[in-house]
Amino acid sequence: MTQEGEEEGITVTKKMDIQDSHFIYTQDTEKSRKVLNYDYKRCTGCGLCVGLCPTKALELGHMHEIATGLDAPPVMMDIDKCSFCGMCANFCPVHAITMGYEGELPEKGSYPVYDSYVKVNEKCLPCILCEEACPEEAIKVEFTFPKKEQIAPLKKDALGEIEIDHEKCNFCGICARFCDAFILVEQEPTPTDPRPFEQILVDEDKCDYCVLCQDICPEDAIRVKGERPCEAPKVQGNVTIDDEKCTLCTWCKTVCPYEAVDIKKPFKGEIMLVEANIDKCDPQGCHGCFNVCPSHLWYVPADKKIAIVEDYCTYCGACVNACHLDVVRVSREKVHHTDIPDSPWASQWRDAVESLVTAKRHHPDISHVLEVGEELPREYVEVELPEIDESLQKAVREHIQKVMQSLKSVKIRKMWESESSDEVKKAVDGKGNV
Repeated sequence: MTQEGEEEGITVTKKMDIQDSHFIYTQDTEKSRKVLNYDYKRCTGCGLCVGLCPTKALELGHMHEIATGLDAPPVMMDIDKCSFCGMCANFCPVHAITMGYEGELPEKGSYPVYDSYVKVNEKCLPCILCEEACPEEAIKVEFTFPKKEQIAPLKKDALGEIEIDHEKCNFCGICARFCDAFILVEQEPTPTDPRPFEQILVDEDKCDYCVLCQDICPEDAIRVKGERPCEAPKVQGNVTIDDEKCTLCTWCKTVCPYEAVDIKKPFKGEIMLVEANIDKCDPQGCHGCFNVCPSHLWYVPADKKIAIVEDYCTYCGACVNACHLDVVRVSREKVHHTDIPDSPWASQWRDAVESLVTAKRHHPDISHVLEVGEELPREYVEVELPEIDESLQKAVREHIQKVMQSLKSVKIRKMWESESSDEVKKAVDGKGNV
């Protein structure tokens, strides 16, 4: 779909294409190109972009139906209304909308974005817990130390003993990445237990009791009786986080046993369940809040229909839109964002950011309709009425009376309706008599 028009003397061409789950919106002018890329499969339907949009170009779909299985975009755009300002892209918490620029455009940093982040600090070993627990697969751990067979190939028929203290072991997984003799038994992480493993075992057919695993274990949870062939390597590696995939859900921070993750969320807020409505909830049949939540904080406890782990919440509000029973409420009291520089649109950006907390958006006037100001009261001027000539007034009344008498005649009225006016005049004398 392509639209062409003119804005302030500049030719503007707008186009929309669909590629798989992506809606590609393009605006071309003589000086620049802007591309909005909306991945509706990634969109959670939080509706933040709908509330932010200064031109009301975005509309939220039927979120309960979408959250429970309807394959439809949670947000639709009216490309005719879109000004390609970038507010939706700058403040999408899950990066479902991104914006690209080409040509003469403002420098990076000219408009605000979330001042939020997830960082790995110096306490990181690293281990594999954050990578395995991340529900968005946004974390990648790469170990740079050698594996056991590289520095000490397996000796067959070696004698010894190995034991794991399960009270000390935190399933960090370093031993398993170092030596194939260790087997981590996986479990499905849950909001109340985000650990990806439930047990660790040793395949003694692959173990030659080299003692190196004991040396590298950060928790001193492995005891080995055997012969050490060389010095154990130092645990080293790199942790990378894909910002496009990361939703700042805090699972990595919760599962990390070494306090090695620092997170700043986009909002400070509160999420609460409406106790009066919880009995209406059917989490097994509906599951809408589970499906849209980017933080994966919902679960069904044994003693209750539904529950949350608020520490994971980013206060986006997607669950509120998905729930048709008003079981959940979300409020935001602060937005963490970068500075808003002075610019022609600064007031709109400030209002947009404030609306994320207040839910009140003051839209600019884009009607282009000239409004006429209120008419001021004018000074009263008294008008002099003309004098009435009683003799003339009497003559008019007498003439009207004569005409009225003629009109009472059936014959005259019939002639008026069927014959010419000359014949009527002949039938009436000068005094109005028939």
